[in-house]
Amino acid sequence: MNFLAMMPRLGEKYEGIKIEVTSKPIAEYQNDEYFELDLPVAPAIMVGDEIVVEGSNTSQDKVEAVICRYLGLPEPAPEKKGIMGRLYTRK
Repeated sequence: MNFLAMMPRLGEKYEGIKIEVTSKPIAEYQNDEYFELDLPVAPAIMVGDEIVVEGSNTSQDKVEAVICRYLGLPEPAPEKKGIMGRLYTRK
């Protein structure tokens, strides 16, 4: 899932978390000075000091679970995806 699409939704859902998006040209984060900062490889998501994912995409469920741990909340159950998941979800 696209990071920029998921972050605003999660920021609204979890008010105790500040969402900060940094976007730079590739040349700015693929150099020696960037690597000396000990930051994750882009694209990346960090929650607090924890790197959730770097160098690839991830699911919203994974990011949300890390946010919940960070805030001391119980992790949500993963949502069932697709038509079969919606058909067989118990309410």
